[in-house]
Amino acid sequence: MKEENNTYEIYYDKEADFLEVFMGEPEKCNAEEIEEGVFVRRGAETNEIKSIGILSFRKRVQMFRQILSRFNIELPLEISIK
Repeated sequence: MKEENNTYEIYYDKEADFLEVFMGEPEKCNAEEIEEGVFVRRGAETNEIKSIGILSFRKRVQMFRQILSRFNIELPLEISIK
């Protein structure tokens, strides 16, 4: 995916404290839990990362930033929970 063509969508469930960031156009995906409570969905055909989700987000904001960095993903915004 080219950087200038990236599309992002962010979903946050306050009650469940679950944040998921979707990248690019939707497609059929396979999901895996890469760490406890951290999920990555990859395109079934392209293997491109399509979303990253994290449970207990409020406690793990810093971990989320590290996960994004691990996959060389930079979001054009700052995420914070108050």
